[in-house]
Parts: sequence; structure tokens; C-alpha cells
Amino acid sequence: MLYKPLPDCLTIKESPIKGLGMFATKDIKKDTDFGMSHIILDNGEDIRTPLGGFFNHSDEPNCMIIKIGNRYHIKTIKDVIDGDELTLNYGRWYCGEPCPECFEKNKDKS
Repeated sequence: MLYKPLPDCLTIKESPIKGLGMFATKDIKKDTDFGMSHIILDNGEDIRTPLGGFFNHSDEPNCMIIKIGNRYHIKTIKDVIDGDELTLNYGRWYCGEPCPECFEKNKDKS
């Protein structure tokens, strides 16, 4: 099996938000897990994968980070349309640790 840094449904291109961003190349359903964005090593070092490097901030994100053991994954929190930019709310979902309490409190605002 060949290594694929991004799922086939994603591409990186210039973003109207800032710099480069992650974009859908086809419609993507809510709760789609794109895979690992970061891994925390035993020594505490945080390693970011290519997937984790291009999600811009939005106050109305369509993705969130979830923790699975020592790995972080990015998944959609709403349906995404082909061509949409995928975003995270850095304050709500990505503040060093995922925050399930904040997600539950704010999920109806997303």
C-alpha cells in the first residue's frame, strides 16, 4: 500500500481566509474521519501530519479535532459541499487539547 498524505476527497489550494487551505474535491458527509492529523510521542513531542497543516480557522467550522489515544484525527461536524474549504475553530476545538465540553455547549452554533 502506498502512503497517501491526504484522502482522495481533499486537496490543498489557495484560501480566501489565509494562505493555503484544505478543500473538498467532492461532497463529504457529516462525521467523516479524514484520519490522523497529529500524534503525541511518549516524550510529549507533537508531530503534525500533512493532513493537520492546512485547516484554517473559522468561527463557524465544518470540522473538529478528536483524540483517539495519543493520536488526533480531524472529522467533519456537518455535511461539506464539493469545493468548500474545510475549517476548524482554533479556540473551540484546537486549544492544545480537544474540548468535548465546549463542543457540546457550542455544537448548535456550528
